[in-house]
Amino acid sequence: MVKKIIAVVILTALLTVAIVQAMEKEEQPDNLPGLKMGVKAPDFELTALTGEKVQLSDYKGKKVMLNFWATWCPPCKAEMPAMEKFYRDMKDEIAVLAVNIDPKNDVKGFAEEKGVTFTILLDDQEEVSKIYQIISIPTTYYIDEAGIVQSKHIGAMTQEQMNQFINE
Repeated sequence: MVKKIIAVVILTALLTVAIVQAMEKEEQPDNLPGLKMGVKAPDFELTALTGEKVQLSDYKGKKVMLNFWATWCPPCKAEMPAMEKFYRDMKDEIAVLAVNIDPKNDVKGFAEEKGVTFTILLDDQEEVSKIYQIISIPTTYYIDEAGIVQSKHIGAMTQEQMNQFINE
C-alpha cells in the first residue's frame, strides 16, 4: 500500500513538472513558418506609396522592422496605431517598412485615414511576400544593422512587443 502511494506521489510530481515546463516554454520563433532567424534578409526593391523606389539594402547599417499587411486584415488594422506610435518614438533608431500585399485597394486612403507616416511599400506582384514566405498577415521581421533576421512575429503586435526588438 505504501509503495502504491509513493508511486502515485512520484508520478504526480513528474506530471506536474512536465506540465509547468510545457506552459513556461515559449514557442520558438524559428518554429514559425517563413524565413529563419540568423539568415541574411533577402534584398528587394518595391515602390513606396510616395512613388519612390525603395530597396531593403538602402537601410544597411540601420535596424529595420519589416511588416507585411493588407488593408482588409482586421489584426493589421488593429496594430497600425501602435506601429505609428512606435515609428514616431523610434524613427532615429529603426526604419519601419510596411509591405502592403493588396495595393489594388485604396492603400493611400487607408494610410491617410489611419495617420500613417512610416514607409508603405506596394508588393503588387507578391514577389517579396513569396521571398519572405508570408502565409499569414500581419507578419513582422526584425532585421539588424548587418541585414540579418533577428526575430519574427506572426499576428498583431503591441507597441511593447515592438519595443522588445530595440531593447534586445
